[in-house]
Amino acid sequence: MSEGYVLDLRKILGPRPLVIACASLIIYNNEGMLLQKRKDTGCWSYHGGSIEPGETAEEAARREVFEEIGLTVGDMELFTVCSGEAQHFCYPNGDEVHIVDVVYTSNEFSGAILLEASEVTDARWFPFEQLPKDVMPSTQAALLNFAKKMMEQKHIK
Repeated sequence: MSEGYVLDLRKILGPRPLVIACASLIIYNNEGMLLQKRKDTGCWSYHGGSIEPGETAEEAARREVFEEIGLTVGDMELFTVCSGEAQHFCYPNGDEVHIVDVVYTSNEFSGAILLEASEVTDARWFPFEQLPKDVMPSTQAALLNFAKKMMEQKHIK
């Protein structure tokens, strides 16, 4: 989680559970999805993070992608909003969150992948039918649903 609003709250509230608004992005092409390996958990995930005060969800998703992997995103489409028990997460440092995640998709991006070493250890393309086994639990449902949708569309054409 990057510095900003949530870090300021943590200084006051400590590790107790917080409900956090987040925005995320599934980057894809015709063959698969670009996932990142998180430094904090060692799991694969889509790209995203918390929404800062005054920021739209779209702005936050674009900012997070640029900060985490160096890509600039074009048009985005709302895919889903994830909430509930599956979005409950405890960071390795003990901070606890309940995430409401606005998840977008985009196949319009530019730039070269440049990893933010403090958050991301790797970024790779995965075919829709061969996602990694160690996907972060809070992103798994959205990733699997998007992969299924894309595989169904490929078979229809």
